[in-house]
Amino acid sequence: MNSENNPPPPLTAEALAQLQEGIALVLARWASLRIAVEQEWGGPTSREKYDDLAARIFSFFTQSKEKVYVYDLEDILDDVMISSFNTELEDGSIEEVAEKLMIMHEQCAEGNFESIIDLKRTMPVNSALSFKRQFVRNEDDDDDDDVENDMMGNDSDMAVDSLENKTSMGQRDMMVDESMAATPTEDGWTVVSSRRKNGRRN
Repeated sequence: MNSENNPPPPLTAEALAQLQEGIALVLARWASLRIAVEQEWGGPTSREKYDDLAARIFSFFTQSKEKVYVYDLEDILDDVMISSFNTELEDGSIEEVAEKLMIMHEQCAEGNFESIIDLKRTMPVNSALSFKRQFVRNEDDDDDDDVENDMMGNDSDMAVDSLENKTSMGQRDMMVDESMAATPTEDGWTVVSSRRKNGRRN
């Protein structure tokens, strides 16, 4: 077997934990995905589909029997956005997210977690927790009887808050993780209806 096709070396327990957290942080900064989940473009199970994507990416890096390539990861992201969220993208965001995740994995393999630490430091609190707070409803509320009535209040506010923060001021948040060096375009995180170019690399 050609050594070039060998799978990546196994990660340490610490690196695995950091990679898992890093994947979640990158996905949370991906405007197209976040809005698809918050608006339930994938139906009422959109949150579960989001979790499945994060788990699939983690498995891609940790359970592959062969060397992993960025274009394979791009195909995963493209497939999930189309099949799970009915969203076709050609804004470059799929390629950018895939590149960031690949770089992060390589850094984790080297024991370098600086990019993940930077993401945690620069991530707005509401952005990182928006999905969790949206779906774990009123966990800290004392008045359980008002949960149903409050859903159109507190939780709805959280979802709208999260969406508005990320779509108005969020272009800046989403497009650039400077620590991982992807150069954004000015309008780079816009959802469009036309299909992403089938630029598959062989």
